[in-house]
Amino acid sequence: MFKNHPKGLIPAALANMGERFGYYIMNAVLLLFLVSKFGLDDGVAGIIYAVFYFGIYVLSLVGGIIADRTQNYNRTIQWGLIIMAIGYVALSIPVFSDADGSDMWWGILVFTCLALLLIAFGNGLFKGNLQAIVGKMYDELDEEAAKTGDEEAIKIARDKRDSGFQIFYVFINIGGLVAPFVAPLLRQWWLAKHNFTYNADMPALCHQYLADGQLTQKFSETFSQAVTQGYQLVDFTQFSHEYITVFNQGIHYSFIASVAAMLISLCVFMFTKHMFPQPAKKEAAAVADYTAEERRAMATEIRQRLYALFAVLGIAIFFWLSFHQNGQSLSVFARDFVQTDSIAPEIWQALNPFFVIVLTPVIMWLFGHLAGRGKAISTPRKIAIGMGVAGCAYLFLMLFSMYSGYPSGETFRAMSAEEMTAAGLSKAAPWVLIVTYFFLTVAELFISPLGLSFVSKVAPRHMLGLCQGLWLGATAIGNLFIWVGPVMYNAWPIQYCWAVFLGICLISMGIMLGMVRWLERVAC
Repeated sequence: MFKNHPKGLIPAALANMGERFGYYIMNAVLLLFLVSKFGLDDGVAGIIYAVFYFGIYVLSLVGGIIADRTQNYNRTIQWGLIIMAIGYVALSIPVFSDADGSDMWWGILVFTCLALLLIAFGNGLFKGNLQAIVGKMYDELDEEAAKTGDEEAIKIARDKRDSGFQIFYVFINIGGLVAPFVAPLLRQWWLAKHNFTYNADMPALCHQYLADGQLTQKFSETFSQAVTQGYQLVDFTQFSHEYITVFNQGIHYSFIASVAAMLISLCVFMFTKHMFPQPAKKEAAAVADYTAEERRAMATEIRQRLYALFAVLGIAIFFWLSFHQNGQSLSVFARDFVQTDSIAPEIWQALNPFFVIVLTPVIMWLFGHLAGRGKAISTPRKIAIGMGVAGCAYLFLMLFSMYSGYPSGETFRAMSAEEMTAAGLSKAAPWVLIVTYFFLTVAELFISPLGLSFVSKVAPRHMLGLCQGLWLGATAIGNLFIWVGPVMYNAWPIQYCWAVFLGICLISMGIMLGMVRWLERVAC
């Protein structure tokens, strides 16, 4: 599998895997951490999460500009890892406001957001620039093959690029597969040391009790499940403060693993950076690619290519809006509606990278098999199919929620066990999440890497950097609006939340299918 690939591919993939491991520890718990520590509404926490995700992709443009201007990709990447490590150090500090200093929590929240800003900026310096270096490796592989004049060697070299990025993508998801387990396991260990047990509902109930002092039936039921025999109750106010603090201290300490992962990635990169080529300045390449006469002659074609690009970017916005509900409405769905007695809700996010690792060879074989039989599927058609598959995830959730009679998330959380029984409601089995993430991952494999491929096909040669930046920009816009998921989830019976995302996916698929023939002509 690794034969005849550039020697720098595996070191680059390992450096990226370490960074992704640290990042996915934080990503898996971020929204639920903001809710459990600060008592924020799911919607407010979702906005912070969405802005953070938006910042990562927007700041990737800034990171690319810095690397282009300085012509020092290695140093830019190194600083990215260092700045991310500083951000994770800040997140690992377990700072809390005490019982007499409730006004301090705003300052602590601002401190947390500044730490997230550091992580986003460091990620922006790191993310795109390492991918640019990997791309340069395959540019050099193509150039070496071209020097031989052997058409077969040129074809083999070009094919290596796709498989190389797939290898790189799999390494990303190996880090993402392991990371979601870290914070929940540390949190459960820390809770046990203080005679508590994990309960997903308890932090919100503690915040509610501290706010209004009302001892509800659900609080009493959940309290009995959240303590062990050795816990000595003084009063429920003290218990609420203690549980919130201990519950979130375990998460804070898990960010130390993120710091360690950043430092490991930095060491791997520093020891192997001599193996990495440096991308040429984009502006210089643009001058060499086109003369003024060629640009005038090709103006119509360039416009058509840009129209096609923006059409696909519009679809990408709605895909990421739907897909990244895995850290938003799907996370709170796992917390509220799924049985999490033995498996914490954050851990379910490991399903996505697991399916990526398992399904990537299957998808590659399928595409290759169809191409070998003369039935190759074009990239635009694959993207349309991917939107349809994403829609299947939300169709399944909508039908399941309708059948189960689920109310809104806020209503369901407030119900006691007795009220749930009287209403004929019960939490879902974990297989519901497995089915959902299966569909979403298949959709990701049809859209994410293939969208990048389409951009590289239609982008005018003198605008490659700009067009890749536009893809990141579309991803950022989609992520900026993912906060609408938790808002709908808590405002309506949840079947309507899933119905909205189903509608988004189906409309996007229909629009994409309507443009397929035009996009296929433009991409040829």
